[in-house]
Amino acid sequence: MLGDGIGSNIKKSKMINRRMFIASTAKAVVFFGIIGRLFYLQVEQNKKYLTLSDKNRIRENKLPPVRGEFKDYFGKIIAGNLDVYELHVIPEQVEDFRVLITRVKQILNLSDEDIDNIYKSKNNQKPWETIIISDNLSWNEFSKINYYLYDLPGLKPVISVGRNYPYNESYSHVLGYVAYASQKDMSSNEVISDRHVPGLRVGKNGLEKTFETELIGTNTIQRFEVNAYGKRINQLEVQNGNQGKSLRISIDTEIQNYTSELLRDEAGSISIMDIYTGEIIAMNSSPSFNPNDFLYGIGKKKWKDLNSNPSKPLINKTISGLYSPGSTIKPIVALSALENNIISPDLKVICKGHKNPLELYGSKYHCWKKKGHGYMSLSNAIKQSCDTYFYEVSRLLGVDRLNETARKFGLGDIVLKDFFDNEKKGLVPSTKWKKEAIGQNWYLGETLITGIGQGYIQTTPLQLTLMTAQLANGGSKINPTIIPDNTKNIELIKKQMQNNENIDFSSADYPSLVRNKENVKFVLDAMFRSTNEVMGTSYRSRIDDPKYQFAGKTGTAQVKRITEAERELDLKLEQIPYKERDHAWYIAFGPYKNPRYALTVLIEHGGSGSSAAAPIAKKLFKKIIDRHEDREKIRTSNTLIS
Repeated sequence: MLGDGIGSNIKKSKMINRRMFIASTAKAVVFFGIIGRLFYLQVEQNKKYLTLSDKNRIRENKLPPVRGEFKDYFGKIIAGNLDVYELHVIPEQVEDFRVLITRVKQILNLSDEDIDNIYKSKNNQKPWETIIISDNLSWNEFSKINYYLYDLPGLKPVISVGRNYPYNESYSHVLGYVAYASQKDMSSNEVISDRHVPGLRVGKNGLEKTFETELIGTNTIQRFEVNAYGKRINQLEVQNGNQGKSLRISIDTEIQNYTSELLRDEAGSISIMDIYTGEIIAMNSSPSFNPNDFLYGIGKKKWKDLNSNPSKPLINKTISGLYSPGSTIKPIVALSALENNIISPDLKVICKGHKNPLELYGSKYHCWKKKGHGYMSLSNAIKQSCDTYFYEVSRLLGVDRLNETARKFGLGDIVLKDFFDNEKKGLVPSTKWKKEAIGQNWYLGETLITGIGQGYIQTTPLQLTLMTAQLANGGSKINPTIIPDNTKNIELIKKQMQNNENIDFSSADYPSLVRNKENVKFVLDAMFRSTNEVMGTSYRSRIDDPKYQFAGKTGTAQVKRITEAERELDLKLEQIPYKERDHAWYIAFGPYKNPRYALTVLIEHGGSGSSAAAPIAKKLFKKIIDRHEDREKIRTSNTLIS
């Protein structure tokens, strides 16, 4: 019995020891498992969890980049930056968002629409992202907010940077404007998408849009440490961004402002070009708009007024307005006929006036002069702008030869390639074009009216400026630009142009557009006679002083076909409804003895070119020539303006 008790105890002891061993082993496994897991997490996965921890602990705040400036030819700032007083709110730092916004509404007298926009922004953003309450506080409002700031947690007054256009309307169509970046802006430009923050403003049109990538700059980045509740407790670092690149353009502000003054009460366009470098000296479209209005978001009423204005202030007429060129096409018609040996300068044509029009296939083709010009030579026909003479020249020439010459000189094509996305090509018709576009054959009568700048032909004012510039330099091709290049040697360019008559078109820097430069000289002399001799169409706008003397050609483009009954009435301009009045043109170059600049003046519904457009050109040439010496000092100086 005793042995049985001892045996039982031994068995129990072994069982207990086995259980203790198993338990100890289990504990050891668990312990070493925990140790192993901790080692894995703290050592092997350290980098991973540090990264995750930092993401929870550290937050980044990107600020809008500072935009690069635009400067004119002389280095004047024409699009710069200014301090803007803004009010931001950081939702994560706000205990009761509605209470805060109610307080702000009372302090700043915000409208219900403003409040609705704030809540829309909040719903579309992450809790730690900044919401812009106002981007256009006055100094008094900014000071008032700062006074109450101690009792407004989450509210952040900010001195930011906004765009400023010091010359208001003068540059609006050249520079364009900036406004808040849209989803479309971000999807079409990766740089905008990468640097986007609430309140980012980007170029919407003009050069502001073209050079967006260069102008935009880089973000300043602030890094903050936050607690478990997401509250900011410490600023860790600030990574300062870089301002965008500043760009200099070829336009002279003094001349640009003067063109604005000359067009103040008119709808129209003025453009001026250096005939050797192709640099744009001025480019103005009227009426215009103030680009500063778009900085904080233009109101619905103002936007509606701009869009509904019949004079179309939002359209850059210089590059996007399409018009019949009227008689400004006649120098090219004459040149084309001479170049193709269709006529000689001595060709005589009798003009009997609009009382005795040319009749062709049942249609009548009138000259503008009531009693006619009598017998005309080519030079006198340009001088006095005889339509009858050019009906005959265009009949002999044909529309296809005219098309070839006109296109060589820049008509029917984009002038400022890569600078503006809204420039129009216009149209120089041909027999092939009509067949393909309309499905009809070309008629001789259409050739006749094309020869006086009516019918299908459509040009922009800048195309006519380029045409005139390439005539004035002797018939050499130039590349128009709005970015100046001070390394160009004008005298060297002149020599190249003078000696390029037989140079292969594709290889020359300034290839000749004509077979015989004497033909160009003939046309230029006729344009001089048109301006500076009695009976010339712009004689009353001449300048006798050789320093300012210029040569040009008037143009009057019909807006509405004149009936025989209306022709008999012979109404004065003021008796004709405004929208039915002819457009007034003038193209010119100067100084005549040593040409350097070409220009085009268009006055919509201005009547005749001689009375409405040529007098403006007279004023302009005085300003342009007086500025020439200062411009050349900049060009030839060793100091480059950045």
